[in-house]
Amino acid sequence: MSGIPHDHYEPKTGPEKWLDRRLPIVGLIYNTLMIPTPKNLNWWWIWGIVLAFCLVLQIVTGIVLVMHYTPHADMAFNSVEHIMRDVNGGYMLRYLHANGASLFFFAVYIHIFRGLYYGSYKAPREVTWIIGMLIYLLMMATGFMGYVLPWGQMSFWGATVITGLFGAIPGIGEPIQTWLLGGPAVGNATLNRFFSLHYLLPFVIAGLVILHVWAFHNTGNNNPSGVEVRRGSKEEAEKDTLPFWPYFVIKDLFALVVVLLVFWAIVAFMPNFLGHPDNYIMANPLSTPAHIVPEWYYLPFYAILRAFTADVWVVIAANWLSFGIIDAKFFGVLAMFGAIAVMALTPWLDTSSVRSGRHRPMFKSFFWLLAVDFVVLMWVGAMPAEGIYTNISLIGSAYWFGYFLIILPLLGVLERPTTPPATIEQDFKAQVKAKAKKSGPAPEQIPAE
Repeated sequence: MSGIPHDHYEPKTGPEKWLDRRLPIVGLIYNTLMIPTPKNLNWWWIWGIVLAFCLVLQIVTGIVLVMHYTPHADMAFNSVEHIMRDVNGGYMLRYLHANGASLFFFAVYIHIFRGLYYGSYKAPREVTWIIGMLIYLLMMATGFMGYVLPWGQMSFWGATVITGLFGAIPGIGEPIQTWLLGGPAVGNATLNRFFSLHYLLPFVIAGLVILHVWAFHNTGNNNPSGVEVRRGSKEEAEKDTLPFWPYFVIKDLFALVVVLLVFWAIVAFMPNFLGHPDNYIMANPLSTPAHIVPEWYYLPFYAILRAFTADVWVVIAANWLSFGIIDAKFFGVLAMFGAIAVMALTPWLDTSSVRSGRHRPMFKSFFWLLAVDFVVLMWVGAMPAEGIYTNISLIGSAYWFGYFLIILPLLGVLERPTTPPATIEQDFKAQVKAKAKKSGPAPEQIPAE
């Protein structure tokens, strides 16, 4: 928040001045902790610390698990069983790592949808949003490669199906698929490639996270009102903000403890709830599972991938216009990656001059319908691609693209938003007053009967 007037770190003692001239690490930590933060942030802003915890958890548990894992097609499955049965605390480390991935994606989806609702992607935060979407894409790639490592049935056939999507790209698809697999089919070379990348990518994600945090510290935090912090003077800025420490640090840590209580309960009492039984069977290239299902956090986009079959009119039209180049499989791949691309393009698709969804009555209805649509796509992605499930996934996919490509641009023209508060201070006082009114008068203010 370089543009918001506030006190910066000033070294006082001789050793502090000596260190600050050579390595200003103390000043960096101080300025980060004391950074002015909009005082009206609500509980939807606590998921950042959960995401930071998940990243550290995944890296630490992953490093320890790697010490006992063997990335070879003949030994990978048994090495995982060795971790579970013979390594001290190995079962807990594996369950923390596996369920930590689910918590990671659960938190990132709430983080993304919070950004979509409150307009955190709008100027001047477009670059922050793009970096966040890059982090999300790398998370998806890392999670997929990690799911292959146990070398169970679902791991093997999931890798076969997903890598097969690259083969659908006309002309260059098959060479890309062969390069990715390290051979003509999923095998030992594939496992080694995925193991190497699964170990590397979390550190790339950590670097992007640092860039992401730096980006929004430079532009300032968005807030529920969508109003920017006043930058005219330090006194005005202090009316809109509070130091990150101790106010928001304590609030975030309290929220993290609550989230971790639920997380630890799942790890301790139902660690395999989100797993698939077929993945406890060693990979067998000669036996295909009845129903191949990816992890739950991929299901919405898996549903979009399967929604566009050869008999859908838009696929028929695309096939005809491309002279047969774009078939149903390739169209599904384009739709799946396009569903993520339209999220990344939201800063330019949303034409409204009002940032926060709190002041956009029409937007609220369409946004919450999008959230329901996402859950429905997640559910239908786990169902067989037949019968009514195909129709539901097609309708859900149509709304997903319709929301970003049609509804958001039109809302900026058609919608009449309410007037946002003039300042963050005004919004904060209004929220405090509303909460006080909702909770009733203080005991000393209640009139005696």
